[in-house]
Amino acid sequence: MESLWLEYAWTLLILIGLEGLLSADNALVLAVIAKHLPEDQKKRAINHGIIMAFAFRFAALFAISFIANVWQIQAIGAAYLLYLGLKHVIKARFGKENENIREEVKEDAAGKGFWPTVGKIALADLAFAIDSILAAVALALGLPDSPLEDFGGMDGGQFIVVVIGGIAGLILIKYAATWFVKLLDQRPALETTAYAIVAWVGVKLAVITLAHEDIGFLDHHFPHSTAWTLVFYGVLVAIALIGWFAPANKSLEKEKL
Repeated sequence: MESLWLEYAWTLLILIGLEGLLSADNALVLAVIAKHLPEDQKKRAINHGIIMAFAFRFAALFAISFIANVWQIQAIGAAYLLYLGLKHVIKARFGKENENIREEVKEDAAGKGFWPTVGKIALADLAFAIDSILAAVALALGLPDSPLEDFGGMDGGQFIVVVIGGIAGLILIKYAATWFVKLLDQRPALETTAYAIVAWVGVKLAVITLAHEDIGFLDHHFPHSTAWTLVFYGVLVAIALIGWFAPANKSLEKEKL
């Protein structure tokens, strides 16, 4: 039983770390959306938007708990995570640098009032939540069943992991994003690393889909097997270490010279 909860705790730590890296860019975009407001309204707009986003995220979490084990949903989620992760990695490797949506958001947000801006922040966060919720579901579904009762179509323990991941995303955007932004400034390769991990999590969800009892391409117990668990976490740790020690992290030093 202890090993079961240890695996849950390990997965939760990975999810929170991934949420933190992804929340840094998200927080920057939210700040840009509110940039046109007077100084005294900026913080209020972001706070109101995050509160609305909190409600949206919970609605999405409860909805996905009932459909998480539908193989078609799993397949779509796997394809989306793979697309999102690989698109970012390929663009970072071969595309134009610094080609992001912040400038587009700034232009689109200009001239909007307080409440339209709040709504825009909430909707932007909901869009970001799709990525993190799908990643959380993919990680959670790979965990062994817990002794807790099911919620909707998910094991109770797995659902709690997804909920904590969703809450962590909002908390990190509000309170810890500045630290993650500084970390990304010092080690810019970590942003690409985060999306590489998202793509790898998409592979995990694809494996879960192929092992679904209605598909049967892989053995139903394979996603929970020791061999696959070791491979998954081994590759995940390797991606994280490569990102941490990537030569790209020295680019800032070169710019200063």
